[in-house]
Amino acid sequence: MRKKRKSRGEVFEDDFDLEDIEIEDLDEKPAAKKKIRTTEYFIITYLFVFLMLALMGNLVYYIMKDSETVINNSYNTRQEILATKNIRGKILSRDGDILAQTGRNEQGVEIRYYPYKDIFCHVVGYATKGKSGIELSENINLLTSNDPILVRIQNEVDSVKNYGDNVVTTLDVGLQKACYEALGAYDGAIIVSDPKTGEILAMVSKPGYDPNEINAIWDKLINDKESSVLLNRATQGLYPPGSTFKIVTALEYYRENGQDVSGYHYQCNGSFRYNGDRINCYHGSSHGSEDLKKSFEKSCNASFANIGVGLDVAKLQDTCKELLFNSDLPYELPFNKSSFVLGVDDDSYDVMQTSIGQGKTQITPLHMNLITNAIANGGEVKYPYLVSRIENYSGKLIKNCEVNRSRRLMTQAEADFLTDLMKGVVENGTGTKLKGLSYTAAGKTGSAEYNGEKSDSHAWFTGFAPVEDPKISVTVIVEGAGSGGDYAVPMAKRIFDEFFSQ
Repeated sequence: MRKKRKSRGEVFEDDFDLEDIEIEDLDEKPAAKKKIRTTEYFIITYLFVFLMLALMGNLVYYIMKDSETVINNSYNTRQEILATKNIRGKILSRDGDILAQTGRNEQGVEIRYYPYKDIFCHVVGYATKGKSGIELSENINLLTSNDPILVRIQNEVDSVKNYGDNVVTTLDVGLQKACYEALGAYDGAIIVSDPKTGEILAMVSKPGYDPNEINAIWDKLINDKESSVLLNRATQGLYPPGSTFKIVTALEYYRENGQDVSGYHYQCNGSFRYNGDRINCYHGSSHGSEDLKKSFEKSCNASFANIGVGLDVAKLQDTCKELLFNSDLPYELPFNKSSFVLGVDDDSYDVMQTSIGQGKTQITPLHMNLITNAIANGGEVKYPYLVSRIENYSGKLIKNCEVNRSRRLMTQAEADFLTDLMKGVVENGTGTKLKGLSYTAAGKTGSAEYNGEKSDSHAWFTGFAPVEDPKISVTVIVEGAGSGGDYAVPMAKRIFDEFFSQ
């Protein structure tokens, strides 16, 4: 409403009504602003809490998963500081034998000493040139001192180094020597473990080196590309599995056919033809009338090629995945993944080759040993480990390192089925050099062709004993030796004999 103002002191000319004036709600705007501010506070608070939880989660993950990797990294300067204050601890066998210790040479300089020279070289490793083996994985424990606090204070006052903690391994000196001697002059690897606990009792790889001379021979070692001396063949060597893969083929056949496997029959005349391709038995041997058990015992290539072309490749892929092919293994030191690459679109010849352990499949001795342990342990594989505990210089327990984890790879029934087949190999097949002893054994041999030449074969054996209550498993690979039954089985026998004589 327009209002006409007169001169000073005069009243408005027209009347007005208070009801005509719209009074602004003074509380409305501040309340709205207050509501907006409250929402903003909540958003900021929630965001802050989320970020804090994310940081805490990352910290927990680091502590649980990655801390040891970072701590043991050779570029971690904390290790250098510890090395100036503490004398590197000892590495001991399961029975307390010294595998590595620090002393002083004639000039008074600290040196690392390995009493068994090349016998433990790959598994124990070396402490210079970047470190390897247990020397690498347990580096921080070896450099950490848990001596009594008063002793450490006195040593600090006297400018004397403390003693680092000792690492007690699962390794057995007697078994390690037996493995080393069994391989002789051959290149290859042997791994021995306890299928019920996952303890690695012995691990030998050849060719080897003397870690006492590592600095002097380093250039020679790293330039020797042909022999790959620094390669731990037990965990990093990839080999065609040969007939040991028939364990996997037999398992898949059992999964697809169940109890009907008892009705399997094949007439072997030394070879199998399919789609114009032919698979021959080893040395052209003819095995005659066979059921599945005899086919496995005699390691009949023709019969297993026949089985292979009848399998569902997609299901075989799933079985191999469950058996840890193409996967990380639950192991603390460096290893290579085994590979299974057969595809559903591959031709029948590739299927046949894969079924008998040739083709493109590759496996490490460690992985083969884990599959063997799963069979021996009712289908469940215990995670393998090398260190049982950490002790201080005086022998006081600092940390228990036993690993009590496992993973099921197959059912109890499947493990029993494979155990029966592997027992037959020793009783009636290619593993009879283990027959009639004071202990019962079960296993599978293999002769893995390489270089495309049938005359060139790696010798395999993998097995366990005693069958009734398995306490030890042994996996052997002998490069270029020939038949697994002729070369790998006698080596395994020496190791079983050593174990059961203790």
